[in-house]
This record gives sequence, C-alpha cells and structure tokens, in this order.
Amino acid sequence: MEAVVAVFVLLFVLFLALGTYAAVKAVGAAKRGVDRTIDQARRTVEDHTLRAKTYVPGPVSDVAQLRLRLRTSMRATQAALDAGAPEDESLKESLQLFQRLSAHGHELDGELKRLESEPDRATLAQRLPDLRARTERITQSADSLRWAARDRARRFAADDLDSLSAQIDVEAGALRHWTKDEPSVAPPSWPEAPAAEGGAAGQTWPETPRSDSAEEPMRAAIDPPAPRPTYPWQKKPRPESTT
Repeated sequence: MEAVVAVFVLLFVLFLALGTYAAVKAVGAAKRGVDRTIDQARRTVEDHTLRAKTYVPGPVSDVAQLRLRLRTSMRATQAALDAGAPEDESLKESLQLFQRLSAHGHELDGELKRLESEPDRATLAQRLPDLRARTERITQSADSLRWAARDRARRFAADDLDSLSAQIDVEAGALRHWTKDEPSVAPPSWPEAPAAEGGAAGQTWPETPRSDSAEEPMRAAIDPPAPRPTYPWQKKPRPESTT
C-alpha cells in the first residue's frame, strides 16, 4: 500500500514539475514576444521622428539623414544574412563579420543620437564631415555584404533552375518517344523451296496432291437423252410423202 502511495506522489510531483516548466516557457515566450513588439514599435517611432527632423533646416537635418541611412542599411543587411545563413554555411562567417561591423554602427548611431540635442550648432557643423565619412564607410561595408549574399543566393537559384530544366527536358523527351522515327522492320521471308531439276525455280508453296479421277477425261455434264418409249395407243407416224 505504501508503494502505491509513493508512486502516486511521485507522479503528482512529476506532473507538477512539468506544468511549472511549461508555464515558465510560455511566460518567457510571451515576454519575448512583447519585447519584440515594444522594440519594433520604438524603432518605428524613432524612424518617423528622424524623418520629421530631416525637414528641419540646419545640421540637425543632416544628422537625422545620417542616422536614417545607417539604420536602414544595417537592418537590410542583417535581414539578408539571417535569411540565408540557415541554408548556406558560408554566410555564417559573413554574420560574424557583420556583428563586428554592427558594433561600430551602434557606436556611431549613439553618437549621432547625442548630437541631435547638441546646442552648439557651429561645432556640430564642423563635425559633420567626419560623421558623414564614418557613416559612408559603415554603410558601404554593410551594402557590400548584403549584395554579395543576394548575388550568392541568386546564383544558387540559377544553377538549381538550370539543372531542373535539363532534367525536365530529358523527361519530356522520354515521354515523347513515340514521335521519333523508329527503324522499320522487314517482314519475315518464307524459306525458299529447293530449285527444281533443270534449273527452273520450284514452287514455294507445297503442291496439293491430285486424285486419280482428276486425270480421267471430264465426263459430260448431261448424259445424252435415251430413246423415248412407245405405247400401243399411240399412232404410228406416217411416212413423209416423197412426191
């Protein structure tokens, strides 16, 4: 009895532990989903704010344009590499390089963000050429990685399409095999009969044996009529007159 109770207690504890683990995983997944939603909403708000600042005349507009260009390039490159890495092992090294580039990009973005509230517009205008050059270097590197990944994916797709087209052509040819001119087969010839004596060609078909009656003279189809019988009550024919 004690063993049965111990088994039930063990099962209860096991189910309780599994339920707790599932609840923790569900809460974690929900929290990550909420965090992603909040981050996406925050990025959207920042992007709209930056686009609005681009219409403000002065160095602030230039800083906002640099931030927009930097963020757009880095996001597009990260999306391209993340999409191709699971199918192409070579892109994993590109992802590592992009992570190092992202560190410089985040540093530059933070610096540009701080300069947006810089009250000294003259100093900000003096630093703009260096900030623009750094932004250009980072975005060019990101664009190079992104386009290389896209060209590689497009090349693989083209090679796969060429191979598939060749296989389809072979299969289509096999399905249309009846349209090809097949070699005509000559009908089998009958064996030649041995030549007759005297050099004349013999009969190819065996002769039908003839019966003896075939050599007899043909009998008349209708026998000659027999003399007609005479009866006593018939008159004798009179002789024809000679006069």
